[in-house]
Amino acid sequence: MYRSDAVLGQLRAPLSVLLAALLAGHVAGGDVSRRSAIPRSAGVVATTDGVRSLPPGQLGRYVPGSSVLELPSGRYLLPSGEADWLEAAPVVAESRHWLSSGSVPGRTSRERELAERALLDLRALSAPGGGVVASWQPSWDYVWPRDSSWAAAAYCLTGHPDEGVAALRFLAGVQRRDGRWEARYRRDGSRVGDGRPLQLDANGWVPWAGWLCFRSAPSGPAGLRQRAGISALWPMIARASDAAVQSLGSGDLPSPTPDYWEQRTHYVTLGLVGPLRAGLRAAADLARLLGHDADAARYSAAAGRLHRAIVARWGATGYRRTTQLTAGYDAAVAFVAPPFAPPDPVVYTALRAAEPLLRVEVGGISPGQFWSLDRTEAWTPQTAFFALMHASTGNIAAARSDLGWLAAHRTRLGALPERVAAGGEPVSVAPLSWTCAAVLLALVALEKPLPVPPS
Repeated sequence: MYRSDAVLGQLRAPLSVLLAALLAGHVAGGDVSRRSAIPRSAGVVATTDGVRSLPPGQLGRYVPGSSVLELPSGRYLLPSGEADWLEAAPVVAESRHWLSSGSVPGRTSRERELAERALLDLRALSAPGGGVVASWQPSWDYVWPRDSSWAAAAYCLTGHPDEGVAALRFLAGVQRRDGRWEARYRRDGSRVGDGRPLQLDANGWVPWAGWLCFRSAPSGPAGLRQRAGISALWPMIARASDAAVQSLGSGDLPSPTPDYWEQRTHYVTLGLVGPLRAGLRAAADLARLLGHDADAARYSAAAGRLHRAIVARWGATGYRRTTQLTAGYDAAVAFVAPPFAPPDPVVYTALRAAEPLLRVEVGGISPGQFWSLDRTEAWTPQTAFFALMHASTGNIAAARSDLGWLAAHRTRLGALPERVAAGGEPVSVAPLSWTCAAVLLALVALEKPLPVPPS
């Protein structure tokens, strides 16, 4: 999904060059040769002002409650290099204080350990300006708006609203005048000019995350500050929602744009319309809460039009990736179920049909039944989507099973990788911010269902 610049160059290259690249084992989304079974990093060491990726063979273990690595020598590894305990101790103390300022979700010790590592890794992947990068490795060291939206939601739901609002504020700063977003940005907010088309699903994810942060605010002064932070971002949410409304054309559907697969398509996908519907419903509810009645009516009406189109077009064909019967199922079917949409028996039927076709032999979920890359690999964001869906629909055993699988297939240092190979080894980069965020939301949902944007 996170297609590298080198791969995009290959896709524009002559056929002979592309064939040579394929024979060498390099294709879109990362290497699929045997070398891909070795992650590019085992985790990160981090302070509030620096991050260092750790190579896969790095020895040691994290000091509990921190991203400081204790080395076999008895010394400690910080982004600046090796240190003694006197230098490392303040970093550990600050990290533990940050964790205790919010909540670490999980009913069991294993779930809480998974959540703690995901929180610390998500924090490490959050740049000083608020943008949340996919990972710290080259070609992943960018801010994708959809990933940052999920990170913002995870921060707010775990009691870290300052970081959540900062992630959304970054997105407000880079939003285009037409209300849309580029596919990705650098940490300084500059766009990445690699020719990728706009990905309209961000116009659903950003309003949804803003609404969720507003809805999750606690009572008291802290909650007032949290709601005030989101209220100040209403112009961004309104521009995004206006662009979503304007995108609805023939048949009350948007024009095709790439979704999280990051592939050009001639068809409108479930990975686009699901987030857009959730975002429009969330924006309508937030507008009502903030007293923007005209906006609320407009977004609600547009969400209703889109909903009817989804039910008519996707409901009739079993909620596959597109409205084509031959399209196959997509993990985005989770985006039309709770917590993104109210319960729907037809969607539940689709989920029951899709899950065994999306689940690969190693145990996790593939992005699609006809996913174009290695179909033996499981992708951790998609597995976490299903964990979140199961937790939100009351299937607690299934949610815990998926979360347990994710916990068991991390790197040796506990970082969540992008993918898991057929042999069970972590693949590609670790940690991945989208997976961290999705796992945290699933763990929160096990304790208390997330709000669902009202229809």
